[in-house]
Amino acid sequence: MKTITLGDVTITRVAEWEGLFSTGQELIPDSDRGTWEANRTLLVPDHWEPDGNAIRACLQTFVLRSEGRTILIDTGAGNHKERPWLPVFGHLQTPFLENLARAGVIPRDVDVVVCTHVHVDHVGWNTYLHEREWVPTFPNATYLFSRPDFDFWNPLNPHQRRGQLVNQNMFEDSVAPVHRAGKAVLWDERHRIDANLTIELAPGHTPGLGVIKLHSGGDRAVFVGDLLHSPVQILEPDWNSCFCEDPEQARRSRRQVLGWAADNNALLIPAHLGGHHAAEVVRDGSKFAVKGWAPF
Repeated sequence: MKTITLGDVTITRVAEWEGLFSTGQELIPDSDRGTWEANRTLLVPDHWEPDGNAIRACLQTFVLRSEGRTILIDTGAGNHKERPWLPVFGHLQTPFLENLARAGVIPRDVDVVVCTHVHVDHVGWNTYLHEREWVPTFPNATYLFSRPDFDFWNPLNPHQRRGQLVNQNMFEDSVAPVHRAGKAVLWDERHRIDANLTIELAPGHTPGLGVIKLHSGGDRAVFVGDLLHSPVQILEPDWNSCFCEDPEQARRSRRQVLGWAADNNALLIPAHLGGHHAAEVVRDGSKFAVKGWAPF
């Protein structure tokens, strides 16, 4: 567990799960094996296991302390959740809350929970099972969801969803209980969290994927959720994951955010990267490259 400081904001990474997830071409079907092989130095061992062609991924929450408040970005998969179409994240019993406590955070101390998007592995610890009922894990927190994602994943709305099966039960057990408890804030386009942090739409992966931009002193960072799942998507920004609901929009958003990070010397912090977990990116012609890794 490591903490870095950017301006007046401290950031601690709290892990929930880490392991091999799927092959490169399953998770990122636009990719080709040759590109993975050509970039072994960048990808092995933190991001790719070449013998099995498997992507190494992690679930993690970023704990930010900003302006006297404790803010969580994404809440992983959660424990005891029924995930029939994604069993790797079903019925987990991880020590996540204990890990959070080691970072100095107990549930009642959390002020804001920011979900970059509404997917099974980003909202799970929004709730926990209490006497056979899903209740908010962080009782004093405001939970931020983008309105486009809240509406898209609400099962009462008749949308066609590419990720319907893998996200089965997710809205009902990890989003709706928070909304019923009056703790959800739905935002559109852009929302200011505080003087250091804003969240804005970068749709495509989901209709309401939000990226959190940190501006504090001379430091910049951007938490991008599932804008990308692997460093190969920095090298090849037109490559989508199999979970992107709107592939063309996802490509546009990925290029736009990577460009902003490169042009503003902003640390890029995706949701699932292993290794050092955060990258410095630069432009490389019409694409991008990894300049270095943050000591996370």
